[in-house]
Amino acid sequence: MAMPKFSICIPAYKSRFLEECIRCALNQSIVDFELIILNDCSPEPVKEIVAAYTDTRIRYYENERNVGAVRLIDNWNKLLALAEGEYIVILGDDDRMEPDFLSEFTALMANYPGLDVYHCRSLIIDDHNHPIQLTPASPAFEHVCDHIWHRLRQWRSQYISDFVYRADALRESGGFYDLPLAWGSDDITAYRACAGKGIAHTNKPVFNYRSNSLSISSSGSDLEKMRANVAYARWLRGFLEGHTPHETEHVVYNSLIEQQTMLMQQRKQYTMALSMRGRRLNKFWMWYTHRKEFGIRFSDIIVAALKSQGLRKKMPN
Repeated sequence: MAMPKFSICIPAYKSRFLEECIRCALNQSIVDFELIILNDCSPEPVKEIVAAYTDTRIRYYENERNVGAVRLIDNWNKLLALAEGEYIVILGDDDRMEPDFLSEFTALMANYPGLDVYHCRSLIIDDHNHPIQLTPASPAFEHVCDHIWHRLRQWRSQYISDFVYRADALRESGGFYDLPLAWGSDDITAYRACAGKGIAHTNKPVFNYRSNSLSISSSGSDLEKMRANVAYARWLRGFLEGHTPHETEHVVYNSLIEQQTMLMQQRKQYTMALSMRGRRLNKFWMWYTHRKEFGIRFSDIIVAALKSQGLRKKMPN
């Protein structure tokens, strides 16, 4: 069999939407791909769901023990090691691809050949597949500093599954970047991939992200997420110090240099606000007691508590 051009990879743990996830992946208008499913030692019937499919494009693997609950990146990088395609996408086990996901990215690659990372706009859906909102639009092409700037200014929303990477380039850079709970790993992985050549975007929403209470953004350890933020800030500082910006990027690069501390404080505020959507007083006290560990000011906690009211309406626990 000829080597597939694309590797669609599903780290599977939850079974509720897995059948739908697999079905939409197999229903691509482009048929030249492999579908790799990694069962992360799930107590749910993941194996049985996969076994119902006879499509020869499916490759099924199992972990001996669950690793995603603590080190989600290990699953992503294991899938990267297994992938045989030229390009790789990590698809969440409760998310969906539109039938033209691969064809849209193929057209994007034709328009911007030779890049190491490509990105699409996403439609956010609920548990009943009802559309909630679209992620913000992006320019057709941008260099890394613009990409970082818009993301840290919170003018962008993105998920690991709306990126497609050149697999060999991703391996050469060390794979998906490791942060606790993968909180921000998709950001830094994309930054590294577009640091030299830039990134191309399509504004056609060919990926559906399912917003539910079991997603990483709604679950997991709040303290681990904040530790990830600290590591994120450390990476950003080192990257900016060593980066030579493109000639068109000097203004935004200088802004990032000057404002990186403020931007990362805002990221910390957002993480706290997410956690304070429920049990606000308990979480407020938790952040107060850990403020020195994470470089959090009392004013940051106040701001986060106020922001949590709006997030609770838009993103309930």
